[in-house]
Amino acid sequence: MTSSQISLLPYNTLGLNQSCTELLTITSEAELKKQLTKLSTKPSPWFVLGGGSNLVLCEDFNGVVLKMELKGIVHTEDDRFHYLSIAAGEDWHQLVEYCLEHEIDGLENLALIPGTVGAAPIQNIGAYGVEFCELCDWVEFMDATTQLVTRLTAEECQFGYRDSIFKQELKGKVVITQVGFKLSKNWQPVLNYGPLQQLEHNTVTSRDIFDLVCQVRQQKLPDPKMLGNVGSFFKNPIVSVERFQSLHASFPDIAAYPHNDDMKLAAGWLIDKAGLKGYQLGQAAVHNNQALVLVNYGQAKGEDIITLARYIIEQIKQIFGVELEPEPRLIGQHGEITING
Repeated sequence: MTSSQISLLPYNTLGLNQSCTELLTITSEAELKKQLTKLSTKPSPWFVLGGGSNLVLCEDFNGVVLKMELKGIVHTEDDRFHYLSIAAGEDWHQLVEYCLEHEIDGLENLALIPGTVGAAPIQNIGAYGVEFCELCDWVEFMDATTQLVTRLTAEECQFGYRDSIFKQELKGKVVITQVGFKLSKNWQPVLNYGPLQQLEHNTVTSRDIFDLVCQVRQQKLPDPKMLGNVGSFFKNPIVSVERFQSLHASFPDIAAYPHNDDMKLAAGWLIDKAGLKGYQLGQAAVHNNQALVLVNYGQAKGEDIITLARYIIEQIKQIFGVELEPEPRLIGQHGEITING
């Protein structure tokens, strides 16, 4: 499909009507190799699109979009583990459901996270006390320049909080094609986060956790089919214990929890405390019920979302001395951009 202006409105959950110059649907590794070979010979910007639930199209993109629709699930096992090899274009939530149906435990805390499996390692997605990196066995990708396929172990992926080698050293240089999972048959429920603490550790099932996570997420987060959004828009900032104690002295009700040797602040609490819940700039707004979510009331452009995000960052810095960072990828005219600094 080639045109001078192709709308990306159907392909992003924020509902932004930005465009690209070329949209290519990738359904096989052979097709991916063919298109990357072409791209390596001409100076055209490009980016990979999965479910479109973790990106902000800040303006019209002057380049090629690779829409990843590689499909396939392979399940093997031994006495101790289930092993899954999942193609990058598979839907994440459908994978969680597949695991439940096949009595494979471990992914239930990550239910209802939108997007594709191939996007999960990039962001090291996480929710309700579980992070992708704890379940990952390996990640395979195709090098954009050489078209060679490489497999990295989970350790080699350099996972961090909403971070990985794919957002750092390999950013814009590779395309993830397959993701491997290693899930223990000696399943232990993770119930130490928020509403899951009400569940009984000795009798809880993975289905119980899945059902509660779905219920809570549906109550807290707007359905992008009804109201454009990308879920949590800002990362929870990590500060030193000393910095936290200073903030706690001024704001005794500040929401935070330990993160390694530091403290992770609840970005939603900071935005709410700053009086920005429901704040609106044109058609872009902070959600009325969840301050961590920015929404499109119908006609917002990418620049409206970015203007709002910058305003929030500025206000939080002024009030708390803490700098928020966007969680989704921000795509400008020629590729990924940043609005911090």
